[in-house]
Amino acid sequence: MLPLPRLHAIKWLTLLAAMAAFCTPLAYAASQPDADQKGPVFLNEPINRIDFSNSTGAEIECKASGNPMPEIIWIRSDGTAVGDVPGLRQISSDGKLVFPPFRAEDYRQEVHAQVYACLARNQFGTIISRDVHVRAVVPQSHTVNVMDEAVLRGNSAILKCHIPSFVADFISVASWVEDEEREIFTTNDGIGHFDSDGKYLVLPSGELHIREVGPEDGYKSYQCRTKHRLTGETRLSATKGRLVITEPISSATPTVSGDRLQELTMRLGDSFSILCQAQAYPMPLFRWYKFIEGTTRKQAVILNERVKQVSGTLIIKDAVVEDSGKYLCVVNNSVGGESVETVLTVTAPLSAKIDPPTQTVDFGRPAVFTCQYSGNPIKTISWIKDGKSIGHSDQVLRIESVKKEDKGMYQCFVRNDQESAEASAELKLGGRFDPPVIRQAFQEETMEPGPSVFLKCVAGGNPTPEISWELDGKKIANIDRYQVGQYVTVNGDVVSYLNITSVHANDGGLYKCIAKSKVGVAEHSAKLNVYGLPYIRQMEKKAIVAGETLIVTCPVAGYPIDSIVWERDNRALPINRKQKVFPNGTLIIENVERNSDQATYTCVAKNVEGYSARGSLEVQVMVPPQIAPFDFGSEAINMNDMVSATCTVNKGDTPIDLYWTTAPDPKLGGLGKLMTNDGILITKTTQRISMLSIESVHARHRANYTCVARNAAGVAYHTAELSVNVPPRWILEPTDKAFAQGSDAKVECKADGFPKPQVTWKKAVGDSPGEYKDLKKNDNIRVEEGTLHIDNIQKTNEGYYLCEAINGIGSGLSAVIMISVQAPPEFTEKLRNQTARRGEPAVLQCEAKGEKPIGILWNMNNVRLDPKNDNRYTIREEILSTGVMSSLSIKRTERSDSALFTCLATNAFGSDDASINMIIQEVPEMPYALKVLDKSGRSVQLSWAQPYDGNSPLIRYIIEFKRSRASWDEVDRVMVPGHTTEAQVQKLSPATTYNIRIVAENAIGTSQSSEAVTIITAEEAPSGKPQNIKVEPVNQTTLRVTWKPPARSEWNGEILGYYVGYKLSNTNSSYVFETVNFLTEEGKEHSLELNNLRVYTQYSVVIQAFNKIGAGPLSDEEKQFTAEGTPSQPPSDTACTTLTSQTIRVSWVSPPLESANGVIKTYKVVYAPSDEWYDDTKRHYKKTASSDTVLHGLKKFTNYTMQVLATTAGGDGVRSAPIHCQTEPDVPEAPTDVKALVKGQAAILVSWRPPAQPNGIIQQYTVYSKVEGAEGEPKSQKIPHYQMSYEATELEKNKPYEFWVTASTNIGEGQPSKSIVAMPSDQVPAKIASFDDTFTATFKEDAKMPCLAVGAPQPEITWKIKGVEFTGNDRMRVLPDGSLLIKSVNRQDAGEYSCHAENSIAKDSITHKLIVLAPPQSPQVSLSATTTDSLTVKLKPHEGDTAPLHGYTLHYKPEFGEWETAEVSVDAQKYTIENLLCGSRYQVYATGFNNIGAGEASDILNTRTKGYKPKLPEKQRFIEVSSNSVSLHFKAWKDGGCPMSHFVVENKKRDQTEWNQISNNVKPDNNYVVLDLEPATWYNLRITAHNSAGFTVAEYDFATLTVTGGTVAPLDDGHGTGNLNTRIRLPAWMPEWLDLNFMVPLIATVIVVAVGILVVCVALSRRRADDLRGGQKDVYYDVVYNQTMGPGATLDKRRPDLRDELGYIAPPNRKLPPVPGSNYNTCDRIKRARGIRSNHSTWDPRRTNLYEELKTPPVPLHGNHYGPEDVQCHYRHPGMEDEICPYATFHLLGFREEMDPTKAMNFQTFPHQNGHAPGPGHAGTMGPPGHPGHVHSRSGSQSMPRANRYARKNSQGGQSSIYTPAPEYDDPANCAEEDQYRRYTRVNSQGGSLYSGPGPEYDDPANCAPEEDQYGSQYGGPYGTPYDHYGSRGSMGRRSVGSARNPGNGSPEPPPPPPRNHDMSNSSFNDSKESNEISEAECDRDHGPRGNYGAVKRSPLQKDQRTTEEMRKLIESRRPLNEAGPKQLQQQSGAGFTAYDTMAV
Repeated sequence: MLPLPRLHAIKWLTLLAAMAAFCTPLAYAASQPDADQKGPVFLNEPINRIDFSNSTGAEIECKASGNPMPEIIWIRSDGTAVGDVPGLRQISSDGKLVFPPFRAEDYRQEVHAQVYACLARNQFGTIISRDVHVRAVVPQSHTVNVMDEAVLRGNSAILKCHIPSFVADFISVASWVEDEEREIFTTNDGIGHFDSDGKYLVLPSGELHIREVGPEDGYKSYQCRTKHRLTGETRLSATKGRLVITEPISSATPTVSGDRLQELTMRLGDSFSILCQAQAYPMPLFRWYKFIEGTTRKQAVILNERVKQVSGTLIIKDAVVEDSGKYLCVVNNSVGGESVETVLTVTAPLSAKIDPPTQTVDFGRPAVFTCQYSGNPIKTISWIKDGKSIGHSDQVLRIESVKKEDKGMYQCFVRNDQESAEASAELKLGGRFDPPVIRQAFQEETMEPGPSVFLKCVAGGNPTPEISWELDGKKIANIDRYQVGQYVTVNGDVVSYLNITSVHANDGGLYKCIAKSKVGVAEHSAKLNVYGLPYIRQMEKKAIVAGETLIVTCPVAGYPIDSIVWERDNRALPINRKQKVFPNGTLIIENVERNSDQATYTCVAKNVEGYSARGSLEVQVMVPPQIAPFDFGSEAINMNDMVSATCTVNKGDTPIDLYWTTAPDPKLGGLGKLMTNDGILITKTTQRISMLSIESVHARHRANYTCVARNAAGVAYHTAELSVNVPPRWILEPTDKAFAQGSDAKVECKADGFPKPQVTWKKAVGDSPGEYKDLKKNDNIRVEEGTLHIDNIQKTNEGYYLCEAINGIGSGLSAVIMISVQAPPEFTEKLRNQTARRGEPAVLQCEAKGEKPIGILWNMNNVRLDPKNDNRYTIREEILSTGVMSSLSIKRTERSDSALFTCLATNAFGSDDASINMIIQEVPEMPYALKVLDKSGRSVQLSWAQPYDGNSPLIRYIIEFKRSRASWDEVDRVMVPGHTTEAQVQKLSPATTYNIRIVAENAIGTSQSSEAVTIITAEEAPSGKPQNIKVEPVNQTTLRVTWKPPARSEWNGEILGYYVGYKLSNTNSSYVFETVNFLTEEGKEHSLELNNLRVYTQYSVVIQAFNKIGAGPLSDEEKQFTAEGTPSQPPSDTACTTLTSQTIRVSWVSPPLESANGVIKTYKVVYAPSDEWYDDTKRHYKKTASSDTVLHGLKKFTNYTMQVLATTAGGDGVRSAPIHCQTEPDVPEAPTDVKALVKGQAAILVSWRPPAQPNGIIQQYTVYSKVEGAEGEPKSQKIPHYQMSYEATELEKNKPYEFWVTASTNIGEGQPSKSIVAMPSDQVPAKIASFDDTFTATFKEDAKMPCLAVGAPQPEITWKIKGVEFTGNDRMRVLPDGSLLIKSVNRQDAGEYSCHAENSIAKDSITHKLIVLAPPQSPQVSLSATTTDSLTVKLKPHEGDTAPLHGYTLHYKPEFGEWETAEVSVDAQKYTIENLLCGSRYQVYATGFNNIGAGEASDILNTRTKGYKPKLPEKQRFIEVSSNSVSLHFKAWKDGGCPMSHFVVENKKRDQTEWNQISNNVKPDNNYVVLDLEPATWYNLRITAHNSAGFTVAEYDFATLTVTGGTVAPLDDGHGTGNLNTRIRLPAWMPEWLDLNFMVPLIATVIVVAVGILVVCVALSRRRADDLRGGQKDVYYDVVYNQTMGPGATLDKRRPDLRDELGYIAPPNRKLPPVPGSNYNTCDRIKRARGIRSNHSTWDPRRTNLYEELKTPPVPLHGNHYGPEDVQCHYRHPGMEDEICPYATFHLLGFREEMDPTKAMNFQTFPHQNGHAPGPGHAGTMGPPGHPGHVHSRSGSQSMPRANRYARKNSQGGQSSIYTPAPEYDDPANCAEEDQYRRYTRVNSQGGSLYSGPGPEYDDPANCAPEEDQYGSQYGGPYGTPYDHYGSRGSMGRRSVGSARNPGNGSPEPPPPPPRNHDMSNSSFNDSKESNEISEAECDRDHGPRGNYGAVKRSPLQKDQRTTEEMRKLIESRRPLNEAGPKQLQQQSGAGFTAYDTMAV
């Protein structure tokens, strides 16, 4: 069976195949072979040879076209790809193979002397270029020498320039130097010429030929000068050669120097010389012959202008392929002769072409490609397909039946030793077809006999395939129990099934279904195993051809089969090397031979039980025929000769069919069998011999004769060619011809014969036949297939011509004809115009061609011209070879000479005339009136007036233009037709100054230039793209883009900057553009970093430059990926499967692609035993690239925990959730220890320790015993698994016994323990049966340690704990069996416990170790880093923890928010808490947990996020005043690090007290205009700026301008400008100190002090009566700590005596804004409040708020320094007297009519946040529920620092809490008095929760300093809406859970009321306030005396009553903190502002 994953894979493949089958018809229908799509074709193919010098390097270009554009790859000749070799070879991006210049020592043969090829490929195929032989030449030291040559006087000498062979290819002879003076050069025509004295000739091959050597030549020296064709270097030979001249003494036969047979290869068109160096005396005669090709006949070489002979040297110029052949030089003199043979090969460049280049062929149809080639020589032809050889070497490639795999690119290569050429063609498939594919198939199956079997195969394809079935290779038909059926589904698939009824064991075997169509075959096979005895099906006789490989599989049925073997002659195979036998029953015999391998083979199949079956196979080896080679002889047969050939079959089985044929393809059996006829006699002498004979051979018998031998094993062929020599004979003999001059002449001359005759034409030398020369080949004379063509025949072509046909058989044919040419006079030009400049001489010529004599007359305007009448005219005649030339000369032309001149020519054959139109011309005048009609950035439109044309039409105007700074020598020109007077000059550069002028031109010349005009072109957007763009990843989310400006000429102005656009690649989204300013530094590279991108994502980047006109073109898209990240999701579907006791398979599915953030390289499996999982050192890791793995070497019967993670280049990804699997159990190990203790004379106690690795659940123990040394089976006793000892009884005394123990699991019995021997005895010493052990106990659970002892008398048992004698107690006691029991174990119980047993005989002891597993102790938490919205903390476990830590729970909360938690892994040393409030204080602590449980909490860490409240701007930057409005520039505000959320704008006139709210939701970054102001009026402006860290209030004075725009005079308060209040003027008679500005505040202060004292006294008296905390400290703690928190849980109980109060009267001057969307104003909202909200309720402004009273102790008031005296509850500012003093308890009035009187209650104001209230400050406020408790604070111009940091602890309504564990409270290191006040300041009067967690105290000693900043930013947090700061300040309930982090919770907060009305009498002109809450207490304030805000420093709440003296001392001890002077305080406060607090009701 296939494994499950593979089955899934098959299912998917089947599904995909089905989809493909469905889509393929659509695809074919939609796109038949598309003309637009084509395979690659070379556009620029590299040449065959590239030689280059190492100093220059080389570039080899290769370009190809195709659709899609093909890829260019360079390969070596062996097909391997070529890569870059640094500095030596590189492949450029455009496909060039580049060889840079290199040093000589860097030469590498595999790089610089290599055969390369260029490969181009696309999806339609691959082509390879011709071979490119690359050779790099490194300068090598070499010398050139000239040797002395010996020569007989009078003979010719040849001096050679000897060049070393290793440089011979690159060096040629440039000249020869005689005696260092005279230089003899080669000539350009290649033939060479003799110098002036006719003695020297430099041959084309470089030799110096010296004729007729005389004695004087022996004194001369000769050097050759060579030139390197690559480097151009020239040098003289190092040696000088001389001629050694010998005087002949007697006659000498010719002697040849050099080889008598030489080979020479030259290129087409080269000039060369063939040497024949021979000397003799007398002087020999040299004759040259050329052999006729294919024969031994030769003919003399015909010498002409192209072929010359100098002495014995034959020189041939402009070589042609026909020059190739064998040349013979014959040297004779009167004494003897000699000869030299030279084989000349003229190579022509190879070229090839395939016809057709493209063809589209339907399936099954034939395709034919023909390779048409040219060049010489051609040695091989080969074909390749898609870059791979197909083994075909004929010129024609024929594919009989095209299949799908035949489509592609075909190439024909022609090669010789020097070069190669290729051509390519493409074969496309037409029609529609798909090869068969198996979509669904049966699987291997094992079954019992009896049931029916249903095998199914589903196949698809086009055309529809047929499905057949085979069993072990034998086709299955519908017989008996086998039924085969099939049908076609609606989607075209074929479903075939094989049904076997009642399957037998014999039906088993390999079943195969085969889907077959004409397109192809697909098959599937699988085994069917049927349980039963072995059975072998009958095997048919197997016939195989000798030499082939026999493969046969034994058809075995039955299952299971243990073995299958093959035998021959009862010997098991293999018995030799050729035989191979496989376990599945397959037998292979290689290279079968009849003698050794033809036999009967037997297959034997056996099963495990030994049953076997046998089957025999007879193998017959057949031998195919083999024909002995034969031929008709090496020479061609002459006509009428007799010829025969005998075909002998020397091998092969009979019968043999033997016959002859001349069919071109003998493989088509039976076609074209030759019979005896037509002179051919075929005689079959034996069955193996046949003879073909021809008595009289004729031309018709020439053919290829093939003997064919065929038998059952195969067929053999042998072919011999019969060539018959036939002498030439005329087909068309030429005759004399006459042609008219100028016609095209054609004379045919055709002959045939064998070999085919060569027909040549020659022309007689002179006027009579006799001597002939070859026709000089030129443009109008050519010979094609024997026909002579003379185009445009002239008199020069007249004469005798010879046609000759020669083929080497016989003497050949020849014919001489006469070609004559008849010519009357003719003028080639009948009419022409001739011009002349006025005043210059002119000559008119007429040339008449034709038969001479010819007479010529001249006419002028049809009047005979007689030179005698006008001496300006002269007529001359000149006789030419082709006719007569007549010239009419005019000495000085005049205007009257403009006339028609005619010349008339006459001869004996006719006449002709020609006319000349004479025109006298002048140059034109210059153009004028040049104007500019229009201009743009790149063109200018001009117009001008046409000048006088000089009697010659104006050909053109030339517009010349240049840049203003250039000279007129550097102009550009525009040509304009002469008929126009307007033109446009284009291709100008934008923003450039040009000078333009114009010139007119006619046929005579050009005019003068016009006057120049100057223009400046307009600017345009840049036309160039930025250059050198690079995009590189910086990290996972950042790309860095660098670029350089466009070319300067493309700026079209001044570039201002760039737009850099980027987007996700492969999407249709638009680019996101960023702007980058232009860098003025020349050549400076620009750059930009794109941030916040996606991880491992490809981005496309474009850049465009812009100037003031616009943006230029986008650059080309650059694509780049960001760096890889780590996978953000774990692998899914993780699963584990237990395989064995030590292996587990883990599988998973890879994470989603979009979460991989890179390329997943590997997966990492983390695993460990579950009980060790949290110990990192015990974890194991395994990496794998697949989606599953098997974990090996695991512990047996152990639960394992596993996690899987994916890894990319960016690192490890997220781990999956842990999964768990348990390994299988196994037999246990042996018990680790055994004791045998004597218990009596017949008893022994055996005890043991369990196995170290039980490998399962121990089921039982087995104790074995026997007498030591006794034979036989031991006794055994099975013991329950929980019992660890066994008492063996009934033993014999004093006889030793041997004991051992085994443990058993459900798997089986384990290994035996060690044996131990004991002997029963009367003496029983004290012994302990228990073993030393280690016990692990869990915290708070019981532990028991055993101590089982034996002995007689009974031993005494004692215990020692950690070395100390144990005495029993409540928790520990010794049990009767000696065990020690410890109840409720704690950490201190861990340690060593020893048990001692002693009796009179002996003593014994054991030691146990107790380990206590407890929850973790408190971890260490420290701050690592902070940002505006996050905190990073370090976590460290407690050093004393013993149990492994599993992780941490991190608890954190904002100062006025809810606790939140985060789980932190144990290996995370740091953790970052994110999404926090900016500029807010936070408390953090952590607990650890392990498998025991959660541990103790750490110390609380108090910290804050970065950021501050908004910072004040300068007034000048913020306020802009006009006559009736003021503009506010909110961008001038600084946000303090926390983003601004909104602004509240209020204003009022200077003399008013009420503030008008303009807007409470002004967005930042905008300007805001306050309208409808009165001109020339002073106003106060109040701005409240909010961010998450708090808010800041600023107040400004300004005066609007007058109607005319003038300013108002500044106010004078008597102390200068800037005070906000107007000074009251007094009469002159009143003293200055009665100034009301001084007296009114003084009087008010006195009143306020008196009222304040009264109120405080009342409050103190009430607090003494009702304070719950007046008792003992512990009692109060119980009250506080044990309260349960519910909707009504408050510290104060309702008092019935307060229910009846006066009616509520709202103050008349209070205008609170309405609630949005309702008719309630703020006061209504308060009065209508009902009920108390629960801890988790959502705030609702419509519900009733109940105000409960929290009583205060007596408060000793301590005034701040605020002016000249101390005041209590100061009210110094007019309009503020309705404020509430701190620590005052009030009754809420006005509720009688709207709520149940029983619900009335008291409320209490709270102490000021800072411990004092400087200036007009509100008392402490409860913040709104549903939001962080924001408490507004304002400060006057004299700000006071906060002196008591505990006084703020209950300022946040509904947010303060009492925490049960608060470990930091007991720390004496904290600030002074902290413990004294801390417990009470947190008490919540509003029913807020008592949190089970630490409080918000700050243990950092740095926080004790009295700086404002310490609490200045504690009220941070995002707001539900912009109005959240001004919500109803309900004093009860806590906020909804999570509301502090839910900016969109949509709580229906009303807009805020303005802060208290405030007189600015003591404020500076630009007074500002910082506030964290606005009070609404005015709603419930009675109309008592008005005063300023209470400036009372409040003391913290106390637990019990204190005397006034105690309070005074306490306050005095704190005075130094509070009594700093105003200036120092202002400096301390930082910004100079202190917060004030308000009370919200």
